[in-house]
Amino acid sequence: MEQRVRRHETLLVLGVSLAASAVWSLLRIVDRLTRQESLADQTAALNVSRTPDRPWLDLAYQLADIALSLVPVALALHLLNRDPQDACRRIGLDLRRPGFDLGTGTGLAALIGIPGLGLYLAAHHLGLSATVVPAALAPVWWAVPVLILAAAQNALLEEVVGVGYLLTRLEQLGWRAATAVGASAVLRGTYHLYQGFGGFVGNAIMGVIFGVCYLRFRRVAPLVVAHTLLDVVAFVGYAMFRDHVSWLP
Repeated sequence: MEQRVRRHETLLVLGVSLAASAVWSLLRIVDRLTRQESLADQTAALNVSRTPDRPWLDLAYQLADIALSLVPVALALHLLNRDPQDACRRIGLDLRRPGFDLGTGTGLAALIGIPGLGLYLAAHHLGLSATVVPAALAPVWWAVPVLILAAAQNALLEEVVGVGYLLTRLEQLGWRAATAVGASAVLRGTYHLYQGFGGFVGNAIMGVIFGVCYLRFRRVAPLVVAHTLLDVVAFVGYAMFRDHVSWLP
């Protein structure tokens, strides 16, 4: 009975978060592949302005989206807290090892960031990826702070739910470590399919690296640091330097 409850709980948590994103992403890639224009000629825009003519309302939209996207994180931690051990301590989302978390997270970001950019450029050149626009906010004063918050929100959602929570529950359900890491990585790749096949492959590889790192150290904090750094560089860097980097698609 307990195993069945955990299995249903895991499916429901994923169903209101990353698995739901994966379903929409699958539909999006089908939509892209069935258009007349090639995949490389299409655009996948992130962090888009909702009401660019009314910046105050646009800011409210952005902040609401960030806050509501963190609800599944709170839900996953709440459910993990039903176990004897404190959820944040159990998955390593705490401040016990700040130096290790920052150092390891920075190293992971460097390990993944440069090869990831190369993979994206290669996939785009081969027509396997859409043109990704990491930041499409209007030029307003609050754009950079919101992009940083969006980066942190993405990191918390994907690493807490997709790695810390998911691998913990799969382990409790008796999954082998390699199978659990593979499932987490495929899920990560799938909800990035809206970017094209390069996004799937790159994020699946990232998922394997992050999953192995989590099982090795039992800390999700370095993954949150690494993911936040990667997204901050992508979002803020694109917003600030897009017009000065001619080799970007």
